[in-house]
Amino acid sequence: MIAHHALVLNLHQPPGNLQHLLEHQTWEAKEILFAMDRIPRVLWGHEALARVHLSLSGTLLETLSDPDFQQQVYGIVDCGALLWHFQNQDLFEILGTGYYHPVLPLIPAADRQEHLRRWLGIAQHLLWRPRFQGFWPPEMGFSMELIPLLRACGYRYVLVDSEHVEPVTDMSWQELRYRPHLASYGDDTITVIVRDRDLSDAQESGMELDWFLNEVAERTKWCDFPPLVTTCTDGENGGWFRNVTEGANFWSAFYLPLLARVRAGTAGISPTFISDYLNVHGVHGEVRVRTGAWNTGWHHGRDFTQWTGSAAQREVFGVFARTSKVIHDARWSAGEQGASESHQAALDDALWHLLRAETSCNLYWGEDWVPRAELDLRATREVLARIGIEVPLAAPPKPVPPLDQGVAQGPTVPGDESAAAPPGVAAEASSSIPVAAAVQQLPSDILPG
Repeated sequence: MIAHHALVLNLHQPPGNLQHLLEHQTWEAKEILFAMDRIPRVLWGHEALARVHLSLSGTLLETLSDPDFQQQVYGIVDCGALLWHFQNQDLFEILGTGYYHPVLPLIPAADRQEHLRRWLGIAQHLLWRPRFQGFWPPEMGFSMELIPLLRACGYRYVLVDSEHVEPVTDMSWQELRYRPHLASYGDDTITVIVRDRDLSDAQESGMELDWFLNEVAERTKWCDFPPLVTTCTDGENGGWFRNVTEGANFWSAFYLPLLARVRAGTAGISPTFISDYLNVHGVHGEVRVRTGAWNTGWHHGRDFTQWTGSAAQREVFGVFARTSKVIHDARWSAGEQGASESHQAALDDALWHLLRAETSCNLYWGEDWVPRAELDLRATREVLARIGIEVPLAAPPKPVPPLDQGVAQGPTVPGDESAAAPPGVAAEASSSIPVAAAVQQLPSDILPG
Protein backbone atom coordinates (compact mmCIF):
# COMPACT_ATOMS: atom_id res chain seq x y z
CA MET A 1 0.00 0.00 0.00
CA ILE A 2 1.25 3.48 -0.87
CA ALA A 3 2.03 5.68 2.15
CA HIS A 4 1.16 9.36 1.95
CA HIS A 5 4.00 11.62 3.13
CA ALA A 6 3.31 15.06 4.62
CA LEU A 7 6.53 17.10 4.84
CA VAL A 8 6.31 19.97 7.34
CA LEU A 9 8.99 22.65 7.77
CA ASN A 10 9.04 25.35 10.41
CA LEU A 11 10.74 28.65 9.51
CA HIS A 12 11.30 31.12 12.32
CA GLN A 13 13.75 33.85 13.24
CA PRO A 14 13.33 35.86 16.45
CA PRO A 15 12.92 39.65 16.25
CA GLY A 16 16.04 41.38 15.00
CA ASN A 17 18.08 38.18 14.80
CA LEU A 18 18.82 38.23 11.07
CA GLN A 19 19.78 41.90 11.24
CA HIS A 20 22.15 41.15 14.13
CA LEU A 21 23.70 38.19 12.33
CA LEU A 22 24.23 40.22 9.17
CA GLU A 23 26.27 42.68 11.17
CA HIS A 24 28.21 40.28 13.40
CA GLN A 25 28.09 36.81 11.79
CA THR A 26 27.50 37.56 8.14
CA TRP A 27 28.03 34.07 6.76
CA GLU A 28 25.54 32.51 9.19
CA ALA A 29 22.93 35.06 8.16
CA LYS A 30 23.59 34.23 4.50
CA GLU A 31 23.28 30.50 5.19
CA ILE A 32 19.86 31.05 6.79
CA LEU A 33 18.67 33.23 3.92
CA PHE A 34 20.01 30.80 1.33
CA ALA A 35 18.28 27.90 3.13
CA MET A 36 14.92 29.65 2.90
CA ASP A 37 15.43 30.90 -0.64
CA ARG A 38 16.50 27.41 -1.75
CA ILE A 39 13.09 25.92 -0.95
CA PRO A 40 11.07 27.37 -3.85
CA ARG A 41 14.04 27.38 -6.20
CA VAL A 42 14.59 23.64 -5.79
CA LEU A 43 10.89 22.90 -6.27
CA TRP A 44 10.39 24.89 -9.48
CA GLY A 45 9.17 22.56 -12.17
CA HIS A 46 8.07 19.88 -9.69
CA GLU A 47 4.58 21.23 -9.03
CA ALA A 48 2.99 17.95 -10.13
CA LEU A 49 4.63 15.99 -7.30
CA ALA A 50 6.23 18.20 -4.64
CA ARG A 51 4.12 18.98 -1.58
CA VAL A 52 5.54 21.01 1.31
CA HIS A 53 3.86 22.47 4.39
CA LEU A 54 5.46 25.65 5.68
CA SER A 55 5.05 27.45 8.97
CA LEU A 56 6.47 30.97 8.85
CA SER A 57 6.45 32.91 12.11
CA GLY A 58 5.13 36.45 12.17
CA THR A 59 8.52 37.83 13.09
CA LEU A 60 10.08 36.16 10.05
CA LEU A 61 7.35 37.49 7.76
CA GLU A 62 7.82 40.91 9.34
CA THR A 63 11.56 40.82 8.65
CA LEU A 64 11.27 39.53 5.08
CA SER A 65 8.68 42.18 4.20
CA ASP A 66 10.53 45.09 5.80
CA PRO A 67 11.77 47.46 3.03
CA ASP A 68 14.92 48.38 4.94
CA PHE A 69 15.85 44.72 5.43
CA GLN A 70 15.02 43.91 1.82
CA GLN A 71 17.40 46.64 0.70
CA GLN A 72 20.06 45.47 3.14
CA VAL A 73 20.12 41.92 1.77
CA TYR A 74 19.45 42.70 -1.87
CA GLY A 75 22.11 40.86 -3.84
CA ILE A 76 22.06 38.04 -1.30
CA VAL A 77 18.35 37.11 -1.45
CA ASP A 78 15.41 38.87 -3.07
CA CYS A 79 12.99 38.79 -0.12
CA GLY A 80 10.08 40.15 -2.12
CA ALA A 81 10.45 37.40 -4.70
CA LEU A 82 10.81 34.80 -1.94
CA LEU A 83 7.51 35.86 -0.36
CA TRP A 84 5.89 35.82 -3.79
CA HIS A 85 7.10 32.26 -4.44
CA PHE A 86 5.68 31.13 -1.08
CA GLN A 87 2.25 32.08 -2.46
CA ASN A 88 2.45 29.08 -4.85
CA GLN A 89 -0.42 26.88 -3.68
CA ASP A 90 0.63 24.00 -5.95
CA LEU A 91 3.82 23.60 -3.92
CA PHE A 92 3.05 24.99 -0.46
CA GLU A 93 0.35 24.56 2.15
CA ILE A 94 0.96 27.35 4.65
CA LEU A 95 0.28 26.58 8.30
CA GLY A 96 -0.92 29.16 10.77
CA THR A 97 1.11 29.82 13.90
CA GLY A 98 1.73 32.45 16.60
CA TYR A 99 3.14 35.82 15.56
CA TYR A 100 6.08 35.98 17.98
CA HIS A 101 6.48 32.18 18.21
CA PRO A 102 5.58 31.71 21.89
CA VAL A 103 5.15 28.39 23.67
CA LEU A 104 1.39 28.82 23.77
CA PRO A 105 0.51 26.66 26.83
CA LEU A 106 3.00 28.65 28.93
CA ILE A 107 1.66 32.15 28.26
CA PRO A 108 -1.59 33.78 29.44
CA ALA A 109 -4.72 32.85 27.52
CA ALA A 110 -5.47 36.45 26.50
CA ASP A 111 -2.03 36.73 24.88
CA ARG A 112 -2.49 33.53 22.87
CA GLN A 113 -5.41 35.10 21.06
CA GLU A 114 -3.33 38.18 20.25
CA HIS A 115 -0.49 36.11 18.80
CA LEU A 116 -2.85 34.14 16.56
CA ARG A 117 -4.88 37.15 15.45
CA ARG A 118 -1.79 39.19 14.55
CA TRP A 119 -0.26 36.32 12.60
CA LEU A 120 -3.42 35.96 10.52
CA GLY A 121 -3.28 39.66 9.75
CA ILE A 122 0.22 39.67 8.30
CA ALA A 123 -0.01 36.24 6.66
CA GLN A 124 -3.26 36.94 4.82
CA HIS A 125 -1.71 40.13 3.48
CA LEU A 126 1.65 38.71 2.39
CA LEU A 127 0.69 35.19 1.34
CA TRP A 128 -2.64 35.92 -0.34
CA ARG A 129 -4.69 33.28 1.39
CA PRO A 130 -8.00 34.12 3.07
CA ARG A 131 -7.84 30.94 5.16
CA PHE A 132 -5.20 28.61 6.54
CA GLN A 133 -6.43 25.08 7.20
CA GLY A 134 -3.66 23.80 9.44
CA PHE A 135 -2.01 25.15 12.58
CA TRP A 136 1.59 24.73 13.68
CA PRO A 137 1.95 25.32 17.46
CA PRO A 138 5.31 27.04 17.99
CA GLU A 139 7.77 24.47 19.38
CA MET A 140 4.82 22.07 18.96
CA GLY A 141 3.77 23.29 22.40
CA PHE A 142 0.19 22.07 22.68
CA SER A 143 -2.47 21.62 25.32
CA MET A 144 -6.07 20.57 24.82
CA GLU A 145 -7.37 23.92 26.05
CA LEU A 146 -6.05 25.51 22.85
CA ILE A 147 -8.69 23.72 20.76
CA PRO A 148 -11.51 26.29 21.13
CA LEU A 149 -9.16 29.12 20.18
CA LEU A 150 -7.87 27.26 17.12
CA ARG A 151 -11.39 26.50 15.97
CA ALA A 152 -12.44 30.12 16.52
CA CYS A 153 -9.56 31.18 14.24
CA GLY A 154 -10.84 28.86 11.51
CA TYR A 155 -8.27 26.08 11.72
CA ARG A 156 -9.26 22.60 10.56
CA TYR A 157 -6.32 20.63 11.92
CA VAL A 158 -3.37 20.96 14.28
CA LEU A 159 0.04 19.25 14.30
CA VAL A 160 1.00 17.42 17.51
CA ASP A 161 3.94 15.24 18.48
CA SER A 162 3.53 11.46 18.63
CA GLU A 163 5.05 11.37 22.13
CA HIS A 164 1.97 13.02 23.62
CA VAL A 165 -0.95 11.34 21.81
CA GLU A 166 -3.13 8.84 23.66
CA PRO A 167 -6.06 6.89 22.15
CA VAL A 168 -9.56 7.35 23.49
CA THR A 169 -11.08 4.86 21.07
CA ASP A 170 -9.39 1.52 20.44
CA MET A 171 -6.71 1.68 17.76
CA SER A 172 -3.47 -0.02 16.83
CA TRP A 173 0.04 1.44 17.07
CA GLN A 174 -0.07 2.13 13.34
CA GLU A 175 -3.51 3.74 13.48
CA LEU A 176 -2.47 6.03 16.32
CA ARG A 177 0.52 7.40 14.43
CA TYR A 178 -0.52 7.25 10.80
CA ARG A 179 -4.17 8.31 10.75
CA PRO A 180 -5.71 11.69 11.53
CA HIS A 181 -7.89 11.75 14.64
CA LEU A 182 -10.36 13.98 16.44
CA ALA A 183 -9.65 15.66 19.79
CA SER A 184 -12.24 17.57 21.78
CA TYR A 185 -12.21 20.16 24.53
CA GLY A 186 -15.60 21.23 25.79
CA ASP A 187 -17.89 21.68 22.79
CA ASP A 188 -15.05 22.16 20.29
CA THR A 189 -13.38 19.47 18.21
CA ILE A 190 -10.35 19.64 15.91
CA THR A 191 -8.49 17.18 13.70
CA VAL A 192 -5.13 16.06 15.09
CA ILE A 193 -2.24 15.24 12.74
CA VAL A 194 0.46 13.17 14.42
CA ARG A 195 4.14 13.92 13.82
CA ASP A 196 6.31 10.79 13.70
CA ARG A 197 9.04 11.77 16.15
CA ASP A 198 11.57 9.13 15.11
CA LEU A 199 11.37 9.85 11.38
CA SER A 200 11.41 13.58 12.11
CA ASP A 201 14.60 13.22 14.13
CA ALA A 202 16.19 11.56 11.12
CA GLN A 203 14.92 14.28 8.79
CA GLU A 204 16.48 16.94 11.01
CA SER A 205 19.97 15.48 11.12
CA GLY A 206 20.37 13.96 7.67
CA MET A 207 19.08 10.68 6.30
CA GLU A 208 19.61 8.47 3.29
CA LEU A 209 16.70 8.07 0.92
CA ASP A 210 16.82 4.25 0.87
CA TRP A 211 16.79 4.14 4.68
CA PHE A 212 13.77 6.44 4.80
CA LEU A 213 11.80 4.47 2.22
CA ASN A 214 12.59 1.17 3.95
CA GLU A 215 11.70 2.58 7.35
CA VAL A 216 8.36 3.92 6.15
CA ALA A 217 7.60 0.58 4.50
CA GLU A 218 8.36 -1.31 7.71
CA ARG A 219 6.34 1.03 9.90
CA THR A 220 3.27 0.93 7.68
CA LYS A 221 3.32 -2.65 6.33
CA TRP A 222 0.50 -3.78 8.65
CA CYS A 223 -1.73 -0.82 7.82
CA ASP A 224 -5.09 -1.78 6.35
CA PHE A 225 -5.76 1.88 5.57
CA PRO A 226 -3.90 4.55 3.54
CA PRO A 227 -1.26 5.72 6.07
CA LEU A 228 -0.35 9.39 6.50
CA VAL A 229 3.30 9.67 7.56
CA THR A 230 4.07 13.16 8.84
CA THR A 231 7.62 14.43 9.38
CA CYS A 232 8.23 17.87 10.90
CA THR A 233 11.44 19.78 11.53
CA ASP A 234 12.91 23.24 11.25
CA GLY A 235 13.64 24.11 7.64
CA GLU A 236 16.53 26.54 7.96
CA ASN A 237 18.52 25.30 10.96
CA GLY A 238 21.36 22.81 11.02
CA GLY A 239 23.91 21.87 8.40
CA TRP A 240 21.57 19.43 6.64
CA PHE A 241 19.34 22.32 5.58
CA ARG A 242 21.93 25.12 5.45
CA ASN A 243 24.66 23.35 3.46
CA VAL A 244 25.11 25.20 0.18
CA THR A 245 26.99 22.35 -1.55
CA GLU A 246 24.99 20.60 -4.25
CA GLY A 247 24.23 17.03 -3.23
CA ALA A 248 24.95 17.67 0.45
CA ASN A 249 21.73 19.16 1.77
CA PHE A 250 18.17 18.00 2.38
CA TRP A 251 16.83 19.17 -0.96
CA SER A 252 19.50 17.97 -3.37
CA ALA A 253 20.56 14.84 -1.47
CA PHE A 254 17.14 13.66 -0.33
CA TYR A 255 14.01 15.40 -1.60
CA LEU A 256 14.77 15.70 -5.30
CA PRO A 257 15.91 12.04 -5.48
CA LEU A 258 12.71 11.14 -3.63
CA LEU A 259 10.63 12.93 -6.27
CA ALA A 260 12.55 11.05 -8.97
CA ARG A 261 11.62 7.74 -7.32
CA VAL A 262 8.01 8.84 -6.99
CA ARG A 263 7.92 9.78 -10.68
CA ALA A 264 9.35 6.40 -11.59
CA GLY A 265 6.81 4.59 -9.38
CA THR A 266 9.46 2.94 -7.20
CA ALA A 267 9.19 5.00 -3.99
CA GLY A 268 6.21 3.36 -2.28
CA ILE A 269 5.14 6.76 -0.96
CA SER A 270 3.31 9.75 -2.38
CA PRO A 271 3.91 13.37 -1.23
CA THR A 272 0.62 14.93 -0.16
CA PHE A 273 -0.95 17.99 1.39
CA ILE A 274 -2.66 17.17 4.67
CA SER A 275 -5.82 18.95 3.56
CA ASP A 276 -5.99 16.81 0.41
CA TYR A 277 -5.55 13.63 2.44
CA LEU A 278 -8.34 14.69 4.79
CA ASN A 279 -10.63 15.47 1.87
CA VAL A 280 -10.21 11.96 0.49
CA HIS A 281 -9.64 9.75 3.54
CA GLY A 282 -11.16 11.68 6.45
CA VAL A 283 -10.39 11.07 10.13
CA HIS A 284 -10.44 8.01 12.37
CA GLY A 285 -11.14 7.70 16.07
CA GLU A 286 -10.64 10.03 19.01
CA VAL A 287 -7.49 10.88 20.94
CA ARG A 288 -6.39 13.17 23.70
CA VAL A 289 -3.08 14.97 23.68
CA ARG A 290 -0.98 15.37 26.79
CA THR A 291 0.39 18.85 27.38
CA GLY A 292 3.93 19.13 26.01
CA ALA A 293 6.23 20.23 23.19
CA TRP A 294 8.39 18.54 20.60
CA ASN A 295 11.75 17.13 21.57
CA THR A 296 14.76 19.43 21.52
CA GLY A 297 18.45 18.70 21.48
CA TRP A 298 18.40 18.57 25.27
CA HIS A 299 14.92 17.50 26.31
CA HIS A 300 11.96 15.28 25.44
CA GLY A 301 9.44 18.14 25.68
CA ARG A 302 7.02 16.56 28.15
CA ASP A 303 7.21 19.18 30.89
CA PHE A 304 8.65 22.21 29.03
CA THR A 305 11.95 21.94 30.92
CA GLN A 306 13.71 23.47 27.92
CA TRP A 307 11.90 26.75 28.66
CA THR A 308 11.26 26.48 32.41
CA GLY A 309 14.29 24.62 33.72
CA SER A 310 15.86 27.42 35.76
CA ALA A 311 14.56 29.82 38.39
CA ALA A 312 15.20 32.79 36.10
CA GLN A 313 13.19 31.22 33.28
CA ARG A 314 10.27 30.39 35.56
CA GLU A 315 10.33 33.86 37.03
CA VAL A 316 9.94 35.45 33.61
CA PHE A 317 6.75 33.46 33.01
CA GLY A 318 5.43 34.85 36.28
CA VAL A 319 6.14 38.37 35.02
CA PHE A 320 4.35 37.57 31.76
CA ALA A 321 1.24 36.54 33.71
CA ARG A 322 1.10 39.63 35.94
CA THR A 323 1.92 42.04 33.14
CA SER A 324 -0.66 40.51 30.84
CA LYS A 325 -3.40 40.80 33.45
CA VAL A 326 -2.61 44.47 34.06
CA ILE A 327 -2.59 45.30 30.34
CA HIS A 328 -5.76 43.44 29.41
CA ASP A 329 -7.64 44.84 32.43
CA ALA A 330 -6.50 48.33 31.43
CA ARG A 331 -7.57 47.79 27.81
CA TRP A 332 -11.01 46.69 28.94
CA SER A 333 -11.33 49.73 31.21
CA ALA A 334 -10.16 52.04 28.44
CA GLY A 335 -12.81 50.67 26.12
CA GLU A 336 -15.56 50.98 28.73
CA GLN A 337 -14.60 54.52 29.72
CA GLY A 338 -13.80 55.85 26.25
CA ALA A 339 -10.14 56.62 26.98
CA SER A 340 -8.20 59.00 24.74
CA GLU A 341 -6.47 57.77 21.60
CA SER A 342 -3.06 58.43 23.16
CA HIS A 343 -3.99 56.32 26.20
CA GLN A 344 -5.15 53.43 24.03
CA ALA A 345 -2.07 53.77 21.81
CA ALA A 346 0.13 53.44 24.89
CA LEU A 347 -1.70 50.27 25.90
CA ASP A 348 -1.24 48.87 22.39
CA ASP A 349 2.48 49.68 22.58
CA ALA A 350 2.77 47.99 25.98
CA LEU A 351 1.02 44.88 24.67
CA TRP A 352 3.32 44.76 21.65
CA HIS A 353 6.40 44.72 23.91
CA LEU A 354 4.85 41.98 26.06
CA LEU A 355 4.03 39.76 23.09
CA ARG A 356 7.54 40.17 21.73
CA ALA A 357 9.01 39.30 25.13
CA GLU A 358 7.09 35.99 24.99
CA THR A 359 9.11 34.77 21.99
CA SER A 360 10.07 31.15 22.73
CA CYS A 361 13.72 31.77 21.82
CA ASN A 362 14.08 34.16 24.77
CA LEU A 363 13.58 31.19 27.11
CA TYR A 364 14.89 28.35 24.93
CA TRP A 365 18.61 28.94 25.50
CA GLY A 366 18.58 28.50 29.27
CA GLU A 367 19.28 31.92 30.78
CA ASP A 368 21.41 33.22 27.91
CA TRP A 369 18.57 35.05 26.16
CA VAL A 370 16.45 35.88 29.21
CA PRO A 371 17.79 39.48 29.12
CA ARG A 372 16.04 39.92 25.77
CA ALA A 373 12.72 39.20 27.45
CA GLU A 374 13.69 41.51 30.30
CA LEU A 375 14.30 44.41 27.91
CA ASP A 376 10.83 44.19 26.40
CA LEU A 377 9.22 43.70 29.80
CA ARG A 378 11.03 46.77 31.10
CA ALA A 379 9.85 48.72 28.07
CA THR A 380 6.30 47.54 28.79
CA ARG A 381 6.48 48.84 32.33
CA GLU A 382 7.90 52.17 31.21
CA VAL A 383 5.10 52.68 28.69
CA LEU A 384 2.47 51.82 31.29
CA ALA A 385 4.08 54.10 33.88
CA ARG A 386 3.67 57.05 31.52
CA ILE A 387 -0.10 56.60 31.70
CA GLY A 388 -0.14 55.94 35.42
CA ILE A 389 -0.34 52.15 35.43
CA GLU A 390 1.98 49.94 37.47
CA VAL A 391 2.75 46.23 37.18
CA PRO A 392 3.22 44.41 40.51
CA LEU A 393 6.85 43.45 40.91
CA ALA A 394 6.09 40.31 42.87
CA ALA A 395 3.22 37.96 43.38
CA PRO A 396 1.22 38.51 46.58
CA PRO A 397 2.13 35.90 49.18
CA LYS A 398 -0.21 32.93 49.33
CA PRO A 399 -1.86 32.43 52.73
CA VAL A 400 -0.65 29.35 54.57
CA PRO A 401 -3.55 27.25 55.92
CA PRO A 402 -3.51 25.87 59.46
CA LEU A 403 -1.77 22.55 59.83
CA ASP A 404 -5.05 20.73 60.37
CA GLN A 405 -6.12 21.67 56.85
CA GLY A 406 -3.42 19.58 55.21
CA VAL A 407 -0.32 20.40 53.24
CA ALA A 408 -0.55 23.39 50.92
CA GLN A 409 -0.10 22.65 47.23
CA GLY A 410 2.59 24.34 45.16
CA PRO A 411 1.64 27.84 43.94
CA THR A 412 0.54 28.47 40.40
CA VAL A 413 1.25 31.56 38.35
CA PRO A 414 -0.91 34.36 39.83
CA GLY A 415 -3.54 35.76 37.54
CA ASP A 416 -3.05 33.10 34.85
CA GLU A 417 -5.67 30.39 35.23
CA SER A 418 -4.81 29.29 31.70
CA ALA A 419 -1.51 27.89 32.97
CA ALA A 420 -3.29 24.99 34.63
CA ALA A 421 -3.29 21.76 32.66
CA PRO A 422 -6.70 21.06 31.08
CA PRO A 423 -8.82 18.47 32.89
CA GLY A 424 -7.97 14.92 31.97
CA VAL A 425 -4.81 15.72 29.99
CA ALA A 426 -1.44 16.26 31.65
CA ALA A 427 -2.62 15.24 35.09
CA GLU A 428 -3.47 11.77 33.86
CA ALA A 429 0.07 10.85 32.90
CA SER A 430 2.53 10.29 35.73
CA SER A 431 5.38 11.22 33.38
CA SER A 432 3.82 14.58 32.53
CA ILE A 433 4.03 17.60 34.83
CA PRO A 434 1.04 20.01 34.71
CA VAL A 435 1.90 23.35 33.12
CA ALA A 436 1.22 25.26 36.32
CA ALA A 437 3.85 23.21 38.12
CA ALA A 438 6.36 23.85 35.35
CA VAL A 439 6.14 27.62 35.82
CA GLN A 440 5.78 27.93 39.57
CA GLN A 441 6.19 31.53 40.75
CA LEU A 442 9.13 32.52 42.91
CA PRO A 443 9.06 35.25 45.59
CA SER A 444 10.40 38.16 43.53
CA ASP A 445 11.07 39.25 39.98
CA ILE A 446 14.39 39.55 38.25
CA LEU A 447 13.51 42.92 36.75
CA PRO A 448 14.44 46.14 38.54
CA GLY A 449 11.65 48.51 39.52
